[in-house]
Amino acid sequence: MRFDLTDLRLFCDVVDEGSITAGAEKSALALAAASTRIRNMELALGAELLTRSRHGVTPTPAGRMLLKHARGMLTQAARMREDLSAFARGLSGEVRLLANTNALTEFLPEALASFLAAHPQVSVDLEERLSDEIVGLIAEGVGDVGIVAGTVDVGALQTYPFRSDRFVVVTAPGHPLAARGAVSFAEVLDYDLIGLERSASLQRFLTAKAAREGRPLKLRVQLRSFDAICRMVEAGVGVGVVPRTTATRAARTMPLAVIELSDDWALRDLKIVVRAEGDLRPYARELVESLRAT
Repeated sequence: MRFDLTDLRLFCDVVDEGSITAGAEKSALALAAASTRIRNMELALGAELLTRSRHGVTPTPAGRMLLKHARGMLTQAARMREDLSAFARGLSGEVRLLANTNALTEFLPEALASFLAAHPQVSVDLEERLSDEIVGLIAEGVGDVGIVAGTVDVGALQTYPFRSDRFVVVTAPGHPLAARGAVSFAEVLDYDLIGLERSASLQRFLTAKAAREGRPLKLRVQLRSFDAICRMVEAGVGVGVVPRTTATRAARTMPLAVIELSDDWALRDLKIVVRAEGDLRPYARELVESLRAT
């Protein structure tokens, strides 16, 4: 049985994405090549690794065992590359940081700029994920540091407060919701929405919330940033759900109505999560300290 690192990374990506097609894209492989690699892995093992259905793929018991070992091996390989990168690039290490959409777009650019300016020998691999996904990946050692919503169950992970924000609804001034002081997300579902692209963790979160209401999201346009959503809302195309920090900034230059979102989940206390401070490598510990200080 011989699996190379490309096989292992592909398998992890396929399981994470729930699809061989999406996993192949994430691994930068052609679909045919990815399918062949997965099938060869199953032939070499003599057991099915994935259960395939119309809705995607899920790991079998053998697949879950492989996933556990693959993630550990990939983490060790990444750490080896980090340690050796000092000789090739003049860097002393890399930190893998996982963050939800709110943290990534509203708070991390400034916080990371400060850290990277003070630590020119360190690089940061930043990836956007859903909060519950981040908790699992940090617990498994796939990521070094995570930033998640305060409402998610973090289990035994160590946490530190990071920021607080709230999701609000933005509309054009003449919209039927514009005069409201507060609305529920269920009420927002009656109207056309401007959202983020499907891969954004927040968009997946809102889609799941709509499904729990038994309603679809009536998405008119999907964009890459909260600022772009505000510009489309200004044009009267639909309404948007964005962080208050974004809405406040956008309202300085755009005619927008900002309405409170009354759902409990709209309040976002963001927190930093790590497995244990004592397990962190020095540069990951310094990143946590920097994020807390800023």
